[in-house]
Amino acid sequence: MQKSVRYNEGHALYLAFLARKEGTKRGFLSKKAAEASRWHEKWFALYQNVLFYFEGEQSGRPAGMYLLEGCTCERTPAPPRAGAGPGGGRDALDKQYYFTVLFGHEGQKPLELRCEEEQDGKEWMEAIHQASYADILIEREVLMQKYIHLVQIVETEKIAANQLRHQLEDQDTEIERLKSEIIALNKTKERMRPYQSNQEDEDPDIKKIKKVQSFMRGWLCRRKWKTIVQDYICSPHAESMRKRNQIVFTMVEAESEYVHQLYILVNGFLRPLRMAASSKKPPISHDDVSSIFLNSETIMFLHEIFHQGLKARIANWPTLILADLFDILLPMLNIYQEFVRNHQYSLQVLANCKQNRDFDKLLKQYEANPACEGRMLETFLTYPMFQIPRYIITLHELLAHTPHEHVERKSLEFAKSKLEELSRVMHDEVSDTENIRKNLAIERMIVEGCDILLDTSQTFIRQGAMRNSNTIIVKHAWGSQLHSDWTLLLSGPDILCSPKEDGSAWPIRVAVQDGDDIQAKAQEKLAVLKALSSKTGDTVRSENSCLLFPFFIGTSGSAHDVI
Repeated sequence: MQKSVRYNEGHALYLAFLARKEGTKRGFLSKKAAEASRWHEKWFALYQNVLFYFEGEQSGRPAGMYLLEGCTCERTPAPPRAGAGPGGGRDALDKQYYFTVLFGHEGQKPLELRCEEEQDGKEWMEAIHQASYADILIEREVLMQKYIHLVQIVETEKIAANQLRHQLEDQDTEIERLKSEIIALNKTKERMRPYQSNQEDEDPDIKKIKKVQSFMRGWLCRRKWKTIVQDYICSPHAESMRKRNQIVFTMVEAESEYVHQLYILVNGFLRPLRMAASSKKPPISHDDVSSIFLNSETIMFLHEIFHQGLKARIANWPTLILADLFDILLPMLNIYQEFVRNHQYSLQVLANCKQNRDFDKLLKQYEANPACEGRMLETFLTYPMFQIPRYIITLHELLAHTPHEHVERKSLEFAKSKLEELSRVMHDEVSDTENIRKNLAIERMIVEGCDILLDTSQTFIRQGAMRNSNTIIVKHAWGSQLHSDWTLLLSGPDILCSPKEDGSAWPIRVAVQDGDDIQAKAQEKLAVLKALSSKTGDTVRSENSCLLFPFFIGTSGSAHDVI
């Protein structure tokens, strides 16, 4: 047995009371019973989207109610009456107005209603059609749109009225100014009348003399001005300014060419390779793309802004103020440190990637672009390396043709000093970075590694064959007066001996720089090499490994001759 649906009966009765007093539509209607084809007359009241019906007009409690949300209402023809003969009763039923309320879903029988008058039935149908809450929301949205449109029109009219008011005020001010000018002109005209009358009374010969004098004064002024201009054009200051302007124009052209090169690097290589790295079968990884191109895209954006500033300054020629542009550029040039520091590594990564045939083929396709003009990717990666020195040279030439009292002199000198300091820092960082990379490369060649090469204070001197074939490794205590900071790595044929080697083949005495002679006996030499060899005393002969000797190296020459 299904449970009945509970609802707020008290509130429903309150709505029924409101429907009786303030309903949209009220009146008697005949309702068809559900269990039989009988019609019962009820008093109906429509309030919002709820239809109540009562037993009579004076009934206080509703007999039932219908929720009309989502319902439709349509007229239906009069139902046929079986066994009805001719007569007035049949005509009265045909004149009644029948309509049905459909609830829009299965399981709910339609509500069949009828009334006596056709006009009354149409009013009931219209009221039921408009009882939907969704229709009310749509109507409210339409009204809200109209209201917003009207508000916008009012605001526009207010703005137009304010603008018109300001225009009228400006016109009044202009009228007053013109009136003042007219009054001043009239006064000037009144003052000039006696002078004009005197001129009219002058003798014609005097007028001719005055015209000749005026012509001569003008000719002399023009001749003097021409002489002044020609003298300045031939002066050293003018020549210096011409050279200075030529340097600026050359710098703008060079900056334009550099921006174009960076544009080709980014749009012709970097961005296509990024897309290729995201493909299904990438010829290169995203990490390798980042390692090759570093922050070249950021450098391009920076120099595009700087180039726009230079073009704006050229548009104001002959007034050329460049110091403020360098003041803006200098703090951002630190991005070159990362590029310069890792430039050699990026070229190594590129060389390794070229071992991949797919990548090499794709790269040659990019380099065949007419915009590259036959230049390879390595060429474009090298251009940023020379930009800071180019700025330094340009500023040096610019200062050579800038007078000491020039307004930009101090600013340009400051920019040049900052660029030189940045260049030194980048050079030191590149040296340190390359030193660390070379030490790491040597450390990787050693089978068991070498911890001392992981120390960043170690400096790489030279790699190659020993120059002095008479080098003797002498074991020496660190506490004595003889000391060495050298760490010597020997590999391959440089280390070749045997525990059974004849000791008489070794020199008895070896000359040591800045110290007394030290006897280097063959037994000591063999003991050192035997300790470094295997426990079985096999010959120390290895082409693929390196041995570390933290001993003093004594030869007949200097330490630099050995290393």
